[in-house]
Amino acid sequence: MTIPAAQAPAAALLARLTGADRPVETHISAVFVGRERVLKLRKAVSLGFLDFSRPEARRHFAERELALNAPAAPGLYRAVHGIAPGADRLLSADDPEATEWVVEMAPVPPGLFLDDIAARGGLGEAMQDALGDAAVDLRHSYAAVPPIDAPAAFAALLRTNARAALGAGLPAAPVLAWRRAAGRWLRRLAPVLRARAAAGRVLRCHGDLHLGNMLLWQGRPTAFDALEFDEALATIDTGYDLAFLLADLLRRCGRAAACRVLGRAVAVGNDAGLVAALPLWLSTRAMIRAHCFARMEGRGDEARGFLADAEAYLSPPPPRLVAVGGLPGTGKTRLGRALAPLFGAAPGALHLRSDTIRKRLAGVVPESPLPPGCYTEAASDAVHATLFAEAAEALRGGHSVLADAAFLHPARRAGIEAVAREAGVPFTGLWLEAPLVLLRDRVAARRGDASDASVAVLEHAASRPLGAIAWARIEASADPLAEALAALHL
Repeated sequence: MTIPAAQAPAAALLARLTGADRPVETHISAVFVGRERVLKLRKAVSLGFLDFSRPEARRHFAERELALNAPAAPGLYRAVHGIAPGADRLLSADDPEATEWVVEMAPVPPGLFLDDIAARGGLGEAMQDALGDAAVDLRHSYAAVPPIDAPAAFAALLRTNARAALGAGLPAAPVLAWRRAAGRWLRRLAPVLRARAAAGRVLRCHGDLHLGNMLLWQGRPTAFDALEFDEALATIDTGYDLAFLLADLLRRCGRAAACRVLGRAVAVGNDAGLVAALPLWLSTRAMIRAHCFARMEGRGDEARGFLADAEAYLSPPPPRLVAVGGLPGTGKTRLGRALAPLFGAAPGALHLRSDTIRKRLAGVVPESPLPPGCYTEAASDAVHATLFAEAAEALRGGHSVLADAAFLHPARRAGIEAVAREAGVPFTGLWLEAPLVLLRDRVAARRGDASDASVAVLEHAASRPLGAIAWARIEASADPLAEALAALHL
């Protein structure tokens, strides 16, 4: 969608001020990127789900964008400027003569936007963990809202997006089929959404949290361009906010990346219950991406891809529980991260790790070491009780779980098996084994991990009786993935 003719003089001014040959355009804005500053102009358009056709609306939403984004991205957002009637200079935002308004931002070096980084395969494991952390950290800047009827609000969102999809030219048959299937999911999830709203999970969120609206700023993944034009669209469950990032990761990077971000966000954000609504949330986010890309020239393939995703997410496989146990150094977490994306509903099984639960209960980040006092038997009982509770919650919501812990005590192995039995889902236990000399070397070499196990801890654990082990025993001296896949019939 091109810049409306009435805004051409303003666009010409912004091009002169920035030296930009042409703007970066979406269906709702034109961004002029210069060496010293970036100037963003809202297009005078009305698209049903937003209306920027009136000048006063463009001013209001420019100022709203600055207010929403500046706290989460300090230094990135600078100011709002007015444009003089003759489009020959910038004015202060409150100058009564201004006829257009633009947001000024700091320039960002090329290649630091996360969609570009993803396109060149740069979203590695450390970046995925940082993305999960960033999504949770954002919640601290979100505003509380008065109570809402969450199912009714989401029903309105489904109607709006079905209309927008049809208006964007997406084929009617799959859009209408999606609308019916999404409605069935919403009716099933209504009690869950109400309970989450009552628990304070509905906030004034970012609302548009995909990779194109994130960048590396001051060395960290940082969100920008929060949804400013509709408070209802941004007053949402924090899990639905995260789902936009997950849907984008699934399409751009695949299940492994999205699954790791999900696991990290749950680990630090203490919200295993969000997985219950992921099929509906991911599907709706994919439909939004589909109709937005359908409005852009040359983005038809992406639109069709996201439309297919929207349909697929609403038909998840049944849940199951897989537990991975063994002595320190056997590679439980490495195997868990490889397995989790390979089964269950998108983006894969929820990877629950006892080490990260222990850190969260202690109030520290996963990689922060803990003193020995946090490893008492009572502390470990609390960690496993939390692991069992979160696994049960996710399974009740219909989502598969991979439980990653040593499970050295027979009672704890029995405990995780009971979780599956009570949830009525299939269970598979994998027990990893390797020579003690190899485990010593692995544990001694470990750095920057959530596990605090030392060689002394390993030696102590190896000296204790394990009891009968009925789980599938897997040799873990080399890569155990193939043997684990066979045991799981994947």
